[in-house]
Amino acid sequence: MGVRLGLEGKLYRNSASYATPTWEELTNVRDLTLNLEAGEADVTTRGNAGWRAIVAALKDASIEFEMVWDPADSGFTALQQAFFNKTAVEFAVMDGDVTTSGSQGLRASMSITSFGRSEPLEEAMTVSVTAKPTYADNPPEWMTVA
Repeated sequence: MGVRLGLEGKLYRNSASYATPTWEELTNVRDLTLNLEAGEADVTTRGNAGWRAIVAALKDASIEFEMVWDPADSGFTALQQAFFNKTAVEFAVMDGDVTTSGSQGLRASMSITSFGRSEPLEEAMTVSVTAKPTYADNPPEWMTVA
């Protein structure tokens, strides 16, 4: 059976070029959600016998995750700087190691659209991060490691 636990998922940041990526795992990540959905276009006709017909239109994606607030962590710092400088970050949101055959996930250049800090009294400070695809030379793609 091919069941994978959330613990096996990995988030990577490309620190090199698109053509020859250097994937750096962001290990300071908790509870990640990859949101994938498509808009809808109404294609209803009289031939649908009174039923509405929809086709998928533009796709949308976002990733949401938490990190422990750790300015000494290079991945944390890279995302914090990307938020404040409005620079893109290329991510690979994988269901396993990016070098393991069969691992798959979304590869996309994204803007950090949210970087909110939480300060619970008896817990570690954390930051909630949201990233969404941005204008880039390469569109988002579903990546499967060969």
